[in-house]
Amino acid sequence: MAKNKKIKGNIVYSTNQDYQYDFDGDDTIETPPPSGQNLKVWLDRKQRKGKVVTLIEGFVGNDDDLKGLAKQLKTKCGG
Repeated sequence: MAKNKKIKGNIVYSTNQDYQYDFDGDDTIETPPPSGQNLKVWLDRKQRKGKVVTLIEGFVGNDDDLKGLAKQLKTKCGG
């Protein structure tokens, strides 16, 4: 994900200099409880020069919760 990516809807160009973009891009995603998450975890080494990595797929939530989950997994698994 790119940081500070400005999404202006479908507007490409406007000749009106006073036009204000009405975009609600700050919608927060509520993270469901852990029992409501369906995560898939597997080891992969494809296209990584033989190095093994752990991939987790299926997380639903905001970036702060994802960072918290990653921190917990790294401390528990020793990564």
